[in-house]
Amino acid sequence: MSEHILFLTGKLAEKQLHGILEKMQPEFTYTVHQLGLKVAALMTTDMIARRLHDTFGADRMILPGRCRGDVDALSNTFNMPIARGPEELKDLPQYFGHQAQVYDLGSYRVKIFAEITDAPNISIDEVLKRADYYRNNGADVIDIGCLPSTPFPQLEDIIQALKQQGFTVSIDSLDDQDLLRGGKAGADYLLSLHESSLWIADEVAATPILIPEKHEDLASLERAINAMQKKNSAFIVDPILDPLHFGFTQSIVRYHDIRKNHPDIEMMMGVGNITELTHADTAGMNALLLGICSELNINHILATQVSRHACRSIREADLSRRIMLAAKQHNTLPKHIHPGLMALHETSPFPYSLAEITELAGQIKDPSFRIQTSPEGLHIFNRDGLHSATDPFDLYPKLHVGQDGGHAFYLGVELARAEIAWQLGKRFTQDQALSWGCATDQAQATVDLHTFKPAGSTLQKK
Repeated sequence: MSEHILFLTGKLAEKQLHGILEKMQPEFTYTVHQLGLKVAALMTTDMIARRLHDTFGADRMILPGRCRGDVDALSNTFNMPIARGPEELKDLPQYFGHQAQVYDLGSYRVKIFAEITDAPNISIDEVLKRADYYRNNGADVIDIGCLPSTPFPQLEDIIQALKQQGFTVSIDSLDDQDLLRGGKAGADYLLSLHESSLWIADEVAATPILIPEKHEDLASLERAINAMQKKNSAFIVDPILDPLHFGFTQSIVRYHDIRKNHPDIEMMMGVGNITELTHADTAGMNALLLGICSELNINHILATQVSRHACRSIREADLSRRIMLAAKQHNTLPKHIHPGLMALHETSPFPYSLAEITELAGQIKDPSFRIQTSPEGLHIFNRDGLHSATDPFDLYPKLHVGQDGGHAFYLGVELARAEIAWQLGKRFTQDQALSWGCATDQAQATVDLHTFKPAGSTLQKK
């Protein structure tokens, strides 16, 4: 027998829910029950416990996505599985189409080296503060950047302070003495050694990152690789990623060639040469670069947050590496896994057409304003009518709220959000802040302890 599902809804959404379920032609049977209130979003679990007297033989129950209250307690009351559906009815087909697929974002393979680029010029306390911030955003290794021709007397003290706080540390310099000092002070990695400076690896226990002797000199890099392999010593190889229009494509070819010649060695990519040196949003860059790392099994990246436009790069790289690993493990495209990298856009920004909004507006019998967006623009409506525009200022004279400052302020905020969402192609939901993915300070820095369903589903904690 097929599963029977009970869908609870309100008066305004009942017709639409029936229409969506009919078009879905689901494998399950269902009952749609209107609980006696107009707006489904006003439903609470306590209200359901009081008002629902018949479960219509259902095997499980789906509540409106914005239903408030304790769902687990309600499940115990009715002795059946109960869950919230998507916040928008239009997302119901996706909700059921992907409900069986849960992506674990608690794992990753790529280690993030987060560089403190101006370490010689700041205090130990400031280094520790930045290191803690980077770690909270996903960094695995704190990279201490040295500056050319700049004295660094506190180098050893910084490394030891970081180690005492439990950080894994790398030292980043082209000066042999800086690298030697860093290695002796307890650094775990040395960025970077080349053929002529391999002797440093014999003096310290740190793992070296190998680079070409001269830029693009893969022959020297091959010799350095062979030398380390003969010693049976650990190492990581970085063929150097170049900025766009200064050899970027050819540098990707170098990474590919090294991987082809050495299928099993560890590799690193310095992604900052793209994120820092390209004035475009960095979330997409990190997604693409971590996708390349996933394909080439590059398990280390060097990331920086120097430019203001790149101030979320470590957080974006953290989420990117998790998404790419999940996609790789499931042999799927990196789509519908987690929306955190889609800061400026949505996969489905406009859940309702203008015709559907017009139909809904015709059913409203109360004075409360509803605001929705469609491809055509912004729409605000109540019992007195529907008004549409692309500029909120065109709507204000029609709302007649001039004597109510609080109400005018509220509608101004909501209409401004709606306008931004409409312009960018984002999902607008009245009374909710716009979602900017992992780009906002309020977003979780890391996602290690969670698994995620695709967009349109609910967060599932382990």
